[in-house]
Amino acid sequence: MTATLNSTPTLPANDADPFGAEVLEDPLPLHAALREAGPVVHLTRYDVYAFARYEQVHAALVDWQGFQSAAGVGLSNFRYEEPWRPPSLLLEADPPRHDAPRRVLSRVLGPRALRRLREGWLADAEELVEQVLGGGEEFDAVSALAQAFPLRVFPDAVGIPQEGRENLLPYGDHAFNAFGPSNDLVAEGAPRVAELSAWVDAQCARDVLTDDGFGAQIWAASDRGDITPEQAPLVVRSLLTAGVDTTVHGLSAVLYAFATAAAAHPQQWDRLREQPSLARVAFDEAVRWESPVQTFFRTATCDVRVGEHVVPEGRKILMFLGAANRDPRRWADPDSFDLSRDPSGHVGFGMGIHQCVGQHVARLEAEALLTALARRVDRIELAGPTRRHHNNTLRAWESIPVRVRLGRR
Repeated sequence: MTATLNSTPTLPANDADPFGAEVLEDPLPLHAALREAGPVVHLTRYDVYAFARYEQVHAALVDWQGFQSAAGVGLSNFRYEEPWRPPSLLLEADPPRHDAPRRVLSRVLGPRALRRLREGWLADAEELVEQVLGGGEEFDAVSALAQAFPLRVFPDAVGIPQEGRENLLPYGDHAFNAFGPSNDLVAEGAPRVAELSAWVDAQCARDVLTDDGFGAQIWAASDRGDITPEQAPLVVRSLLTAGVDTTVHGLSAVLYAFATAAAAHPQQWDRLREQPSLARVAFDEAVRWESPVQTFFRTATCDVRVGEHVVPEGRKILMFLGAANRDPRRWADPDSFDLSRDPSGHVGFGMGIHQCVGQHVARLEAEALLTALARRVDRIELAGPTRRHHNNTLRAWESIPVRVRLGRR
């Protein structure tokens, strides 16, 4: 992509609502239509531009100079509109404002932290799986595992109190809904916004956090002058906003993938059981295949040529991460969940300087849970109809009933 001031030919257009119930239930037809229409499409309903092919999505993600995040990664344009909360110092900021908070959080969530957490999280996963399986061979994979495990281990790692943790999921759900238009999903969460925001903000205070968690390390960075005391609570808030829901839906995706592959491709689960080291590959493949974070916006900082067309300066671009992750121009047999695939390069965690800083923490959670399950379960399959949870940004699940066959201990 190169900057240009030339006029553009007529853009392909699409009047679909990417935030409508029909698309949120099944976005794949719209994704295919947008990819086939061209490298850039005008979404007339919201008067924004859309990238759905891998090449353009990847290029926009890594070009923070041309496609800024500081104007907001949602439909709202912070150049003209007041955000509903102080913008994220990581997700909704560009260099130089973005740099120091990113460095601090990258260090806090780095390899040393993962080594310290690993043994305890593996043990926690074993305990949770034993507890769930002890209740019978049929259960809901979303509530029993995908929600329960992150809510069990991640808040402890951050260092927030036990009381009120049930607020994390509805707060995150609203935060990701707010990246879209002010539709019924946003209205549904609006009555609790003030309450939930106040609770989350309170958890970010130094004196509320334990002295051995991620939160305390972020505050210690402010004591060293790496970030300011005003930035510290916003960096902690980033963990609480984006560190739970995304992992929950990533875990739901990988469990759904194995359960739906059971009838036609049981060897996928067999391979994981034989090679537990594939747990992280399985999680990344599920993130590619299901893309828990479906969309993010950017704003053009200048007129930018995309193929034969120009995206004008100041206009919003909706990047379809989920569509890019199933683009047949990039992936062979993209609609299949396949453990023999190398899923690296997927954009499910973003790309470039705004790539998800907590992705390795999510991978560790997935490794712990999948390893514990594979040790005890011979087969996992769907036990009833699944239900989606609609969110303007996330590809989410409400319910995935599963049936397991237990192996010998």
